[in-house]
Amino acid sequence: MGSKSVVDMIEASSGAHFSGFHMDGSLGARSNGQPTTSASDGIYNQPFVIGVAGGAASGKTTVCDMIIQQLHDQRVVLVNQDSFYFNLTEEELKRVHEYNFDHPDAFDNDQLLSAMEKLRQGKAVDIPKYDFKSYKSDVFPARRVNPSDVIILEGILIFHDPRIRELMNMKIFVDTDADVRLARRIRRDTGEKGRDIATVLDQYSKFVKPAFDDFILPTKKYADIIIPRGGDNHVAIDLIVQHIRTKLGQHDLCKIYPNLYVIQSTFQVVEHGLGHLPFTEKQVITPTGSVYTGVDFCKRLCGVSVVRSGESMENALRACCKGIKIGKILIHREGDNGQNLIYEKLPKDIADRHVLLLDPILGTGNSAVQAISLLIRKGVPEANIIFLNLISAPQGVHVVCKKFPRIKIVTSEIETGLNEDFRVIPGMGEFGDRYFGTDDDDEPPVAATAAAKNGS
Repeated sequence: MGSKSVVDMIEASSGAHFSGFHMDGSLGARSNGQPTTSASDGIYNQPFVIGVAGGAASGKTTVCDMIIQQLHDQRVVLVNQDSFYFNLTEEELKRVHEYNFDHPDAFDNDQLLSAMEKLRQGKAVDIPKYDFKSYKSDVFPARRVNPSDVIILEGILIFHDPRIRELMNMKIFVDTDADVRLARRIRRDTGEKGRDIATVLDQYSKFVKPAFDDFILPTKKYADIIIPRGGDNHVAIDLIVQHIRTKLGQHDLCKIYPNLYVIQSTFQVVEHGLGHLPFTEKQVITPTGSVYTGVDFCKRLCGVSVVRSGESMENALRACCKGIKIGKILIHREGDNGQNLIYEKLPKDIADRHVLLLDPILGTGNSAVQAISLLIRKGVPEANIIFLNLISAPQGVHVVCKKFPRIKIVTSEIETGLNEDFRVIPGMGEFGDRYFGTDDDDEPPVAATAAAKNGS
């Protein structure tokens, strides 16, 4: 990568190409039905998992069908929690009318978890088909489900088990009036399951309503999105599908870590990072006397650069925030260690500020962990730190996001991985040497090239 490319990245942070994770408009190519992995650390092209919960007959299936219909150009599969009921024993069959099918213990969550994990790893699975007349899952042949770009997991209690919740990228709760749900249940159970109305009402009063109040409704708090009126709410469905399509176009690591942002090629890293700061509405009077309503960023803001490569980003920050205070952190980087803090000079009131941490390369993540840990020891809340860099390795993203899930990372490229010397590949070598012109090649330093471009 030539010097001019480095200058372009400093000035515009453009051309995000996700090296090593080539995208084809969905979630990345697979060959022979097997998931694509990174050569460096075996990261799968993760499917986007959507959980759809709600009371019985709330319209969950209708919502799922509408989402699938609108995502017709993607590979989408629906997995029903109803497929994972336990088979009833002979004793339970004798007293089937006293069996609570709406209780969490009625489901084989271990089997469901196993099936979901295989699908997330790009493996085909056989999903059982539960027979509600014999109350067995081995009456009909299992349904073969192949790996897909989107997995929709639907059921009344899919939010109840935290292990299952953790698999989901989006959680939807379908909220429908109790009277509507009861009317639908009567129509469904009498028509599809061959039950009489008296049995349906008896089961509803004994099991369905108490289970909804005790187990299903409390899981509503875990939902990212609540849809009133179920499938009748077309606006909500359209917005959900739009959000899913946006997520499908993101890098796989963004699906794992919601605090990671890989910016579009038209954005600048520093400017995009500023967009994550809290702001208040502010009105100003324009020279023409008109009132314009805009936003005002928080006043308590500072930058902290990791010496010395982080200093290359200081001018871009000052151009956006004139007079901003910028602190310094020097960490000795030897191999993959990066854990020897040499020097720090930070604003005395940094604990009261939002911090933009500047370091153009995120490699192993060890130096970033040291810098962030120092800021936290100085009293900076984790959620007040925004880490800005230009190029990231997947390993570093994993290290930082797992240790500090509340900070935000803004980057412009995620590369293939690290080589045996713990350098980002393809990357650009030692960024500080390239920028300040202290490397051994004959190319002009990046800073000099930038000055020549600006005519200075």
